[in-house]
Amino acid sequence: MTDKPISRRMMMSLSGAALVTPAIVRAETPELWNEAFPQNEPAIRDRVPVRRNVSAFRRRRWQDHFDRLGKGAILADIDSRAVHYWGPDGETYRLFPSSVPETDEKTRRGRTKVVRKKVGPTWTPTKNMRKLDPTLPAFMPAGPGNPLGTHALYLTWPAYLIHGTHDTRKIGRPSSSGCIGLYNPHIEELFAMVDVGTQVLLL
Repeated sequence: MTDKPISRRMMMSLSGAALVTPAIVRAETPELWNEAFPQNEPAIRDRVPVRRNVSAFRRRRWQDHFDRLGKGAILADIDSRAVHYWGPDGETYRLFPSSVPETDEKTRRGRTKVVRKKVGPTWTPTKNMRKLDPTLPAFMPAGPGNPLGTHALYLTWPAYLIHGTHDTRKIGRPSSSGCIGLYNPHIEELFAMVDVGTQVLLL
């Protein structure tokens, strides 16, 4: 085999390939979010690359955010793009990667609670959404094209939900109009554990 010197161009090419290779996220308890970051997502053009925040995927204590568990508690950490759930038994804990609002103007933070649950949610864009994008339909039935995914948790704030998404590229990114989005398998899991009345904190 002939030894060939590595040119500057070859070195830059190899470095570029390393930058676009999907990173494998390592965390304290990876079984909590097994396959949370699919490695075969279609490329998103003209978007800033997502920096995966490993520190976001560490176990948190509910006592740091809530006075009591009651029916359970959900913490949507917008900065870290992660949703934490604690069950009322004090033992159940889940951690999911999430999408978050696109801009600070669309972001709402504070305390609320789950007031309704819906399998196969329909979608009615707000007047403001349709003003910004006149191509949006007035109503969309449940199904593969629905941006609310397969399950939805409705909060006390009108038009703010925790829901699924059929577009998995949105998870881990600022991509919503205000809601918190999860992979469909994750929202289905959360949906099954959460009762109406569960307290929610968007941080």
